[in-house]
Amino acid sequence: MKTIIAVQHTQSIHHTNGMVGSWTDWNLSDLGITQAHIVGANLKKEIGGKGYVLYSSDLLRAKHTARIIGSYIDTDPILTGALRERNLGRAVGQSIQWLRDNMECQEKTVDDRMFSDAESRRDVWNRLIPFYNSVLCAEHERIILIAHGELMGFLCAMWLGFDVEALDKFKLWGQAGGVSVLQEDAFGRAVKRFGDMSYLKEQG
Repeated sequence: MKTIIAVQHTQSIHHTNGMVGSWTDWNLSDLGITQAHIVGANLKKEIGGKGYVLYSSDLLRAKHTARIIGSYIDTDPILTGALRERNLGRAVGQSIQWLRDNMECQEKTVDDRMFSDAESRRDVWNRLIPFYNSVLCAEHERIILIAHGELMGFLCAMWLGFDVEALDKFKLWGQAGGVSVLQEDAFGRAVKRFGDMSYLKEQG
């Protein structure tokens, strides 16, 4: 039976400067570094030495979060491009205002793309599926994933058995540093927590 702890990377510089995140390789802000240490300390108290395997997006903000958290549980992250945020094509490296002013397509379905060279939500889903299936099939029962906001929603939707088209009807969005807990037992799969921000609070 699997337990997956999915952590959205903590505050990145792009959260503070009005720039697009996507595949631009922003690092964590000073606050984000502090937040990652708090999340790591809280996870250590919760899971102790239970032997989790740690996977992370290879983008710097997620990778930095993963390395800090990994230092608390004595685990080095395994980096993968499958957990990257959505590629927004020509908007990468631009400001959010530029994106709004130049968007080529308003996304109404999972197949729409903001820009002709960007990924659609279906593209991201299809990129994620092989990694997700490999995690389900692996012998590891306890897994930590460090990724990005939209990816967290996709993972939870997959875990609950939704098809990608369901994302036309709902969205799951967390906040930087939020922790989701996905568990499987004899009764099936459940999302025990989604985007839990209590992990950002220092415990006494």
